[in-house]
Amino acid sequence: MIQRKVTASLPAMILTMANLVMAADPNINILKNSGSLDRLFKQTGVYNASSTGKTPSFVIDPAWPQRLPNNWLLGQIGGLYVDQHDHIWVYNRPRTMTNEEAGLEEPVPGAADERGQPINALGQVRAYGAIADCCKAAPSVLEFDSDGKLLRAWGGPADPGFIGGKCKAESGCIWPGSEHGIYVDRNDNVWISGNSAAADRGGSPWTTNKEGGDGFVLKFDMNGNFKMRIGGTPTAPGSNDAHGGINGTPLLYQAADMVVDPATNRLYVSDGYGNRRVLIVDANTGKYIGHFGAYGNNPVDDAAARNAGPWIAGYSKGDKKPAFFRNPVHCVKIANDGKIYVCDRGNDRIQVFDKNDAALGKPCSNPAGEAGKCGFIAEQFISEHTNIIGTAVSMTFSTDKAQSCLYVGDNANMTIYILNRSSLQELGRLGRSGRMPGEFHWLHQVSVDSKGNIYTGEVDTGKRIQKFLRYGGNGCSGTGSSTVGGVVAAKQ
Repeated sequence: MIQRKVTASLPAMILTMANLVMAADPNINILKNSGSLDRLFKQTGVYNASSTGKTPSFVIDPAWPQRLPNNWLLGQIGGLYVDQHDHIWVYNRPRTMTNEEAGLEEPVPGAADERGQPINALGQVRAYGAIADCCKAAPSVLEFDSDGKLLRAWGGPADPGFIGGKCKAESGCIWPGSEHGIYVDRNDNVWISGNSAAADRGGSPWTTNKEGGDGFVLKFDMNGNFKMRIGGTPTAPGSNDAHGGINGTPLLYQAADMVVDPATNRLYVSDGYGNRRVLIVDANTGKYIGHFGAYGNNPVDDAAARNAGPWIAGYSKGDKKPAFFRNPVHCVKIANDGKIYVCDRGNDRIQVFDKNDAALGKPCSNPAGEAGKCGFIAEQFISEHTNIIGTAVSMTFSTDKAQSCLYVGDNANMTIYILNRSSLQELGRLGRSGRMPGEFHWLHQVSVDSKGNIYTGEVDTGKRIQKFLRYGGNGCSGTGSSTVGGVVAAKQ
């Protein structure tokens, strides 16, 4: 047996597996005797915990996911989502692989740089063929089971024949210039978006969107068969557009995230890095239903938002209620009770809305940010003093009946805040800045499976996905700090 203080609270599965392995091979007792298991739980668990609140407990699964086939390696993780089957969908950016990461990518016949040297599909010089024994870019979309086994992979420029095959321009399919945001609805449709601001005219063989910015959302089936496009290829923001895209659908601009409400079949899109709104469309037709900005304001004043400058400048002057979303509007989620949660990353905050309020998405003015007006309910600042790239980047809910925990990812401070969803108070944190298992470098996506396990994805040079196993309780209760974020005491 493994004798530890937390043994009684560990999941039976973890204990059983550890004991079976140790019984089969006594040498594996090194995990116990070296203290590595104790360190794993201590270093990757919940910290900064409220003394008057309760949260689930977590520990990193350092062997998740399993090794990818075909010498594949992931690029930056633009999107990650756990579907109804507890399958983890990962939307990575193959074009972010560095020269050495893409060492096995061979020259593209006939492709050359400005000096005439052969290049691979990423535009990297390959004068003598492959430069290393590893690796190659994985397709953009990958599906894993909860054990980390790869089930499916398709899409994007790293999937030979996909562009021009399952994704045909004449059918309306344009692959984004930069992968960002993936969602799988209850009908197993796979939705993806992109956040490139302008057409990619770099001339590399893997250039995809040559028309304009990524102003669209694409809909596929689980095998990558194209079904529908909403939007087009704009060159500038237009947060009030309703019909400027393909087939009279709205024109988006650098959309970041999306979710379908199964009760109404409405698709909500956080739109996004260029626009400053949450867009509502019909999930079958893509046709416009409504949109809203911060505090439910509609129309959205792009000019005022642009002229206001960065969040920290206004904040320093005492403006703590900006009447607009700042870019990027990075996520949108719907809880079972009908509350809509929006990541207003550019303003270091989240906002909460009521999907059942008839005023939400309709013309409405709420410049003072009054709760109960224009569908707006509440807001919470997330480490509001942060002056880098914005904080609130992704959100998800615990899987108890009340969805009592709200997990908010912060990609500037590299942590997940565990909030009591009813009060939006901080009860604890998960993950710190770093590159070791259970730490984050540019945390970008947070999602949860039916057992309450948390999955994360990282951009920049992080380029990885991780799994945190839940144990103990499955919900949040009690009180915590009304201020979310801030420096953690050294003893933590």
